[in-house]
Amino acid sequence: MSSSTQISAPQSMRTFRVLPFTPPPGASGLRQQVRAFLADNMPPTDAPYRANSWTVGDREFSRKLGQAGYIAMIWPKQYGGHERHPLERYIVLEELLAAGAPVGMHWIADRQSGPLILRFGTEKQRMMFLPRIAAGELFGCIGMSEPGSGSDLASVRTRAIRDGDGWRVSGQKVWTTNAHNAGLMIALLRTGEPGGRQEGLTQFLIDLTAPGVTVRPIIDLAGGHDFNEVFFDDLFIPDDMRVGAEGDGWKQVTAELSLERSGPERYMSCFALFLEMVRRAGPTPDAAMTALIGRLSAEMWTLRHMSMSTAAQLAAGNDPTLEAAIVKDLGNSFEQELPRLVQAAADADLDLSSNEDLARLLALLLQISPSFSLRGGTREILRGIIARSLGLR
Repeated sequence: MSSSTQISAPQSMRTFRVLPFTPPPGASGLRQQVRAFLADNMPPTDAPYRANSWTVGDREFSRKLGQAGYIAMIWPKQYGGHERHPLERYIVLEELLAAGAPVGMHWIADRQSGPLILRFGTEKQRMMFLPRIAAGELFGCIGMSEPGSGSDLASVRTRAIRDGDGWRVSGQKVWTTNAHNAGLMIALLRTGEPGGRQEGLTQFLIDLTAPGVTVRPIIDLAGGHDFNEVFFDDLFIPDDMRVGAEGDGWKQVTAELSLERSGPERYMSCFALFLEMVRRAGPTPDAAMTALIGRLSAEMWTLRHMSMSTAAQLAAGNDPTLEAAIVKDLGNSFEQELPRLVQAAADADLDLSSNEDLARLLALLLQISPSFSLRGGTREILRGIIARSLGLR
């Protein structure tokens, strides 16, 4: 493993680690392979759907990605995986997002649900779920947030109560991305009385087609349907669908969130708008546009390397909780600022209600980008993690 660079700090502080992104030999050709796959299999995609494309789903495209080996890339072959290097997976994700590919159906299952089951699940659970996820046939969602709880996961109230060889659950999850397409939820539920706020929590695998589960859409201001409310009404969960030991939910979910917070999706949600701005500016942009393109390129390149370093840490078996939180916080700020900067630089005659690709992308992202700092943990939560990790509180 390559040596890491560390920013020195007082002994009481956790150091900020930077690892080089060093994929295995031969990985350089992988980008061309993915681009060739996209040239042959990318479905016709309207401009607005190329933005924030990791929330845009296409069942058939996900199945094709599964057949091509681009889902479950790093999992063991016995569970449908392909035993590729983790940094090869990062390369594939980056290429898919750069193209605006509709990867939303399988994204959560590939990024979080599968790795969690692989790490903490039983052999029965692995064999039941992982091969279907790898094939692009089973999609997942994450049941964390609740009304009145939001990103403060330690305040989760929905309770699972012992009932014979299983558990009974009544309660609600909210802001549940992709629940309307998913067959599987990994839910964080309270199973005991906490000695501390982070105790007494357990994770469960929930069949969203089971009696007692109701999924209701949350339509956003742009008319999109990414989020949902999920209600449990006396739902029975067999004990063999518990993930990990009872009471270990907090430890498991914090490990899971490092996977969610540090990937290329945290700085590429507005990439399609950036590309369209550059295309519209042409080969000889004026001085102001040249400066804006340079600024945004430099910021994106910096975020890219921070994200790649965090991916290298995960690949090395480290816990990059601090680095992942910083990537998400800075990435969200960049993604929210980019549409505003493009709007300020656009021609005065740019009509956001027109059919021009730049106008349509900009109109969409101006509406939805404020939500980017909510998903995966608010700024307040992230900065609390950063402060604690650096010994500042």
